[in-house]
Amino acid sequence: MPAGAMEWALATVEVGGAAVACIEARGALYRLEPSLARAGLAGQTSIAGLFADWGRAEAALRRAAGMLDETDRLEPSRRLAPLLYPGKILCAGANYFDHLAEMGMPGAKKEEQRLFFFMKPPRNAIVGEGATVHMPIGTEKFDWEIELAAVIGKTARNASVDQAMQHVAGYTVAIDFSARDHNRAPETFYKLDWVAGKANDTCCPIGPRIVPASAIPDPQNIGLKLSVNGETKQDGRSTDMIFSLAEQIATASRIMTLDPGDLILTGTPAGVGVPKGTFLAVGDSVEAAIEGIGTLSVEIREPR
Repeated sequence: MPAGAMEWALATVEVGGAAVACIEARGALYRLEPSLARAGLAGQTSIAGLFADWGRAEAALRRAAGMLDETDRLEPSRRLAPLLYPGKILCAGANYFDHLAEMGMPGAKKEEQRLFFFMKPPRNAIVGEGATVHMPIGTEKFDWEIELAAVIGKTARNASVDQAMQHVAGYTVAIDFSARDHNRAPETFYKLDWVAGKANDTCCPIGPRIVPASAIPDPQNIGLKLSVNGETKQDGRSTDMIFSLAEQIATASRIMTLDPGDLILTGTPAGVGVPKGTFLAVGDSVEAAIEGIGTLSVEIREPR
């Protein structure tokens, strides 16, 4: 979305080689720390620190967005991942009906499915925009998946579906890059290797910003689009999710405690590369856009 269309959002940018947390408002970026101090919340230097007491932080961010000072305005060299150091990254697998259909399961019914998750390593997988994504070593089938990502802002343990959305602080765009050939292990009894296929370094870009949950009144009805080198590959809506975000939070919180700053990636619509045998190469550009949040652009680089 155009930056000017939002009341405020959160971003992390690079200035002089250092990461700086920002409030994004009025179509510009402003240093977080002095902006919040002016609004009565001092000492906040990172986005991650806000989620420990999100209720208080969100109220201060609203106040700060209305009293920004041009002396705090930034002209960054580039955007980084808005949340540099999330806690856990939980990813819902095979959670769109049309994606199941393209993967060989047409006509799937919700009652016949089981919500499952895999995880990505937060410190090594998260990157921001730009030439930041490195192909996994040895893969020949590197694939894309656009995903709506929810940021947890309140501890959740055994949350009910009805109460689950109260634990969401905000949303960002994520891309789940996958080494499909590493994901499969047909010679073994378990058939799949989720770590080898999904947990590679740099393979979870997020951005360009985190918008507060209040800015997305219905996360179950927003558009998601992904293109590779300008060609649209995915064009879906979150209405096609099999299990809603509320159901995902409720289920995940029965498995483990969800902590402030955790990320939940909610699944991807149809249009991934593997059904057509089309995969990414070094130098490819990938753009992922989600309605109400914005566009995340990355370039694929050589393995490292």
